[in-house]
Formats: sequence, structure tokens, C-alpha cells
Amino acid sequence: MKEPFLSVVIPAYNEETNIRLGVLDKVFRYLDQQPYSWEVLVVNDGSSDQTGMLIKDFIRTNKGFQYIDNPHQGKAATVITGVLAAKGTYVLFSDLDQATPLKEVEKLLPWFEKGFDVVIGSRETKREGAPILRQFMARGFMFLRTLILGLQGISDTQCGFKAFRKGVAGAIFKRLELYGKMKTVTGSMVTAGFDIEVLFLAKTLGYKIKEVPVEWHYVETRRVNPITDSWQGLLDIFFIRINAWKGMYRI
Repeated sequence: MKEPFLSVVIPAYNEETNIRLGVLDKVFRYLDQQPYSWEVLVVNDGSSDQTGMLIKDFIRTNKGFQYIDNPHQGKAATVITGVLAAKGTYVLFSDLDQATPLKEVEKLLPWFEKGFDVVIGSRETKREGAPILRQFMARGFMFLRTLILGLQGISDTQCGFKAFRKGVAGAIFKRLELYGKMKTVTGSMVTAGFDIEVLFLAKTLGYKIKEVPVEWHYVETRRVNPITDSWQGLLDIFFIRINAWKGMYRI
């Protein structure tokens, strides 16, 4: 069977409400109108609600969707599972809540033809609806990751809308150190360092990265603790720096 042009990886953890509101239907309707072939891999992160059942019910009547059931390991492990299972020429991961609508992929795909290997969405131009505290945290996080990791030229590492050439995605996601080691977790969790490690590794491996402004709407999916979450994000940055000093990201 010919490989699809685009693979869309969607992690899902306790997304019963969004699924019942028809988010997956919107994804299908958009892709069904496109001239290229596609697949959608919905990866269930060990949800404790009806997420798994609802996804299975959906894919029974909607071709092109696949269901992957993971133990609860957090968003990073869930995305990694989906990306490594993807078969498309280009691989995009996108949040199920569609804070960035899937149609925004139209802004990313043309950059691959211009020689870029990784094309990421950016919310920096307008973070519609985001609380002031979240915006302040984002600015501080951006300063620290640039200072410590040297990720100059990337203003928004955290937008959950990133696309890769298939071979590039495999090379990056198989070499993750901080978030590449799968382990079970409890409850929801913030994995701020995951996106940073992905982009840091992409840069270390010499891949060309393009950041593109995309439409984004604030959706509160979990309660953020500005102290503990910021501290965890900072620790992740330092651990990535330490791993780099140890040569763990070298070819």
C-alpha cells in the first residue's frame, strides 16, 4: 500500500468532552476534502474516562483513522508512540482540542518544498484568550531556554502543532533522552521539556527548522500550577543542557 502524504498524530488523555463535542468529526471533514492521502493516529494515553471507547466507536465509521492504546505515560510518550508508528511522508502532531485548527497545516506544508526539515507552528503573534499569568510564564520560559540551550530564532517552542519529514521525525524521536524513556505516571502532567528537547535535538542534528505563525485559541485543559510547573520546566532545561554536555545527543 502506498504511504500517505500526511500523518496526523493526536494524543488523547481524558478527552471525552471534546470528542463528544465533535472534534474528531471536524478533523475528518477537513482531511476528507484534501487532494492528498492521509492517516490519523489517535493515541489514547491510558485515559480513565470514556475516551478510548469513543475513539473506537468513531473510527469504526470513519476511514483513515487508527487507534493506539498506550498505558498512561504522559503526552510526550503518547506523541512519540504515534510519530514512530506514522507512515506519512510528512508527520504532524496536533492537540485533540484543536486549539490550533488542523487547517493551519496548509501554512506549514509549503516550507518543506523550500528545504526545511521541521516546520513548527507559533502562537507568538497572538495568544488569543490566554491569561496574563500564562503569557508571563511563557515569556520567562522563552528567555531561559534561549539563554541555557541557545535556541535562538525560535520564539515559541511549546505550540502543540509541529510537522516533520518522516525520516527526520524518526531520527529525532528515537534519540530523545529526557523524554524518550517511557514510564507510567499518574494524573495529568506538564511536559514542557518535551518540545524543547525535540527542537534542541533537531538543531543539534543539523536539521533546518522553520517557525510559522498559526491561528491559536486558548483552551484550558488542566489546571496549571505556576510554581511547580515552572520549576519542572526549568529542571527540564537544565537536564537537557547536562545531557548535551555529556554528548548524549551526538550522532
